[in-house]
Amino acid sequence: MDKIYTLPTTSDFIKKYNLNAKKSLGQNFILDQNYTDKIVKSAGDITNKLILEIGPGPASLTRSILKKNIDQLICIEKDQRCLNILQEIKQHYPEKLDYLNEDALTINEVAIFNNQKFTIIANLPYNIATLLIFKWLKIADKISSMTLMVQKEVAQRITAKFGQKHYSRMSIMINYLCDSKINFIVNNSIFTPKPKVTSAIINLTPKISEINLEEFNKLEKIVAMAFNTKRKTIKNSLKNINNICNILDDLKIAHDLRAQDLTIEQYLKLANIINF
Repeated sequence: MDKIYTLPTTSDFIKKYNLNAKKSLGQNFILDQNYTDKIVKSAGDITNKLILEIGPGPASLTRSILKKNIDQLICIEKDQRCLNILQEIKQHYPEKLDYLNEDALTINEVAIFNNQKFTIIANLPYNIATLLIFKWLKIADKISSMTLMVQKEVAQRITAKFGQKHYSRMSIMINYLCDSKINFIVNNSIFTPKPKVTSAIINLTPKISEINLEEFNKLEKIVAMAFNTKRKTIKNSLKNINNICNILDDLKIAHDLRAQDLTIEQYLKLANIINF
């Protein structure tokens, strides 16, 4: 029998350590192992992969990951109350599981994995999900794939394509570097406590072998300028850029278009010609 089944259930762990979800940490726990198995299955083949999990909490998803024939799983857990659970699981998987009591926003993932490619599987804390994803975009060339639980509204913005309702700054920055899709919508009844919002599992697969940080930073700045005033025309949104009218003319971009009317390719052309 798999080692994971000799451990207490997730519910038993929660009772044993008197663990309650903290709203301040964006926590919502999943107790159903079958559901976390489904999340891991949606990540594809993770055999012999290095895996990063953020905010494991009572470690239901952690256990589903460890059931697979992975190389190593490293969990980042800010909440000290959850460390005893991870330590108990580590005793069963001493060579497979490691954990760090750190803030996911400040860790150096590339250093943690010794510059090797890794895969992310995580039920992200709602309050920092977007910040984490944008952080990971800057090291996308070190990531094989990301399977993430986020709010449905965020998932729609992430995966929206040009011309779709939810096309946004987030859509552009993420799809510039990654292929994105919604794997499935999550019923909020699986959570403890039950959140007011609906969630979704998304998959992001980086499509670049090496990231151009200069291009990324310029693109991010231009897209932010455009979408911060998205009701204005692109000419007015970017009016503080020298010679913007001539630049738009050279790129055959109509002055009266708005932020959502430009494709990723058009934003990239702007990023490659504009100097800040």
